[in-house]
Amino acid sequence: MTGGPVLDTRALNRATLARQLLLTRADLSPRDAVAHLGGVQAQEPQEPFIGLWSRLRAFDPGALSDLLVGRRLVRTHLMRRTVHLVTAEDVLARRARHDAMLRQRTGGTYRRELAGVDPGELAAAGREVMADGEPRSMAELARAVAHRWPDVPHRALGEMLVSALIPMAQLPPRGLWRTRAGVRNLPVAAWLGRDIDPPAPEGTDPVGEAMARGYLAAFGPAATADLRAWSGLAGLPAAVAAIRDELVSFRDARGRVLWDLPDAPRPDPDTPAPVRFLPAFDNAILGYDDRTRIIDDADRRLSVDGARVVLVDGRVTATWTVERDGGGRDAPGTVTVTPLRRLSRAEREEVAEEGRTLAAFLSDGADDRVRVADGPP
Repeated sequence: MTGGPVLDTRALNRATLARQLLLTRADLSPRDAVAHLGGVQAQEPQEPFIGLWSRLRAFDPGALSDLLVGRRLVRTHLMRRTVHLVTAEDVLARRARHDAMLRQRTGGTYRRELAGVDPGELAAAGREVMADGEPRSMAELARAVAHRWPDVPHRALGEMLVSALIPMAQLPPRGLWRTRAGVRNLPVAAWLGRDIDPPAPEGTDPVGEAMARGYLAAFGPAATADLRAWSGLAGLPAAVAAIRDELVSFRDARGRVLWDLPDAPRPDPDTPAPVRFLPAFDNAILGYDDRTRIIDDADRRLSVDGARVVLVDGRVTATWTVERDGGGRDAPGTVTVTPLRRLSRAEREEVAEEGRTLAAFLSDGADDRVRVADGPP
């Protein structure tokens, strides 16, 4: 039986904050931060900017937009079949390892609608349409192949093509700072100028092993169940076993074995944790099967409902929104914080101070209004 010291919830919390760049803002470029984090959840196009602002010192949102335009970062379906912002190198290296999971999850969602549709034939039809190099929306691509499967809903055809069968990049201006734009897809190979890496030989999993190391660097100490919850991939316990000699082990309060890199930071549990505002669907929360290190089970629904949350003493303690003047999406607004529990006076002041900084970031310095409600709704 693998043993090791027991790490309590607070120790795991501080380790997570350190790995997620939430204990101290990091002096990293946006590209290097995305690489370290293994990708940033990005189905809501503006949320990565907030997530990186909370993690990086002197973050420039324009620099992140430039990386998308310059094809160094890519928006694509990857972990858990959700849209992530990842480095070009990672999407090329990892996409084939995700292929089976993407097909299984998409096919499971549309099992009835896609009954009788051969995935190979559908993929070939989609590639034929996209061979002209023209970016297309999912609906446009589905319409272009629909004559082959006239009884299949366009949504099912499009989802299967875009999120599973053809590695696709979502092109700018989608995902640029303060830009609203629909999704236009182009095959990753066309956008980046090279094909994704082929699958590894049967019986080997170098990509899984590399992902396990990267995951532990950004999320550890963690159990193999946490790694699977973050990635959505099967077979990763074997990848962890293959690199076992590189790792150290711990246990959590439940007795689960937690794996980690030996030299990764594990701060003293009493290390002060600053207030941090997190975007919707942040992987600091979603990246675990057991999320109690950062959010109470009673509040777990917030992590899947798309609520933006505030960390106080390292834990989800409030939600936040921006209340726009006049209701317009681009109008000036007030950062409004709704606590999940009563805050002390010192906590309220720290939340308000960080909220003002966030409001200034969101408004290019034009507004720093923040309102902290008295207590839970």
